[in-house]
Amino acid sequence: MNHPRIFWVTGAGSGLGLALVEQLLGLGHRVATSGKDCQARDTLAAHHGSRLLRLPWQLHDEDQAASACLELCHAWGALDSLIINAGATDYLPDAVSATDVFETIVSSNQLAAEHCLGQAVPLLLKGEKPQVMAIFNRYSALQLYAPTRVTAGWNNTPQWFREARQSLKNQGIDLTVVAPHSLKTPVTSATAFPEDWTPQSAAQELLQRLPLREPELVLEVTNLSSLWPLSR
Repeated sequence: MNHPRIFWVTGAGSGLGLALVEQLLGLGHRVATSGKDCQARDTLAAHHGSRLLRLPWQLHDEDQAASACLELCHAWGALDSLIINAGATDYLPDAVSATDVFETIVSSNQLAAEHCLGQAVPLLLKGEKPQVMAIFNRYSALQLYAPTRVTAGWNNTPQWFREARQSLKNQGIDLTVVAPHSLKTPVTSATAFPEDWTPQSAAQELLQRLPLREPELVLEVTNLSSLWPLSR
């Protein structure tokens, strides 16, 4: 990715999302971010100036997702790459009970992903060789309703993206789904073992693979809280 591109990274307040932003800026790209405020992003903004654009981050709210895209359109007019960090816990309300945490992670990330993609497509169509990468962890890739039934887009967000792939392809937008291995819907016969990924090493690997535009990547993580810290 030697040629500068315009990225939008969601779930970028910590962990993997923040590491993706740091490395993309280091490579000379323009990066729009959605994520909770943090000192690290303040430092990045001071260092990179106008190449870092902060957008609304509560993207499970459709109005905020629309506002984010409107701000991005006004600032840069187009989008080349959308990276949806669908393992983020940014959308957890303060009052969520311990018993509802995992269901809320799944449902809120599903809403955020659907709103972001829906709002971003017009900007991607104005971009250069547009692509989407949707990244999931073991929790956000869960089948929310009727877990014993056949996996379908209405109850599983990775599958929702896969079902949207052909429509995106018809518009010239490539899609890469990054998710843990699924026994119900395997995407490869190869065995993927959990690895001790850090936010930096995982971000580096994903960005190296991004130009290949592979439809599916398997990401198995030993320590989920390293890449997706619980944000409450």
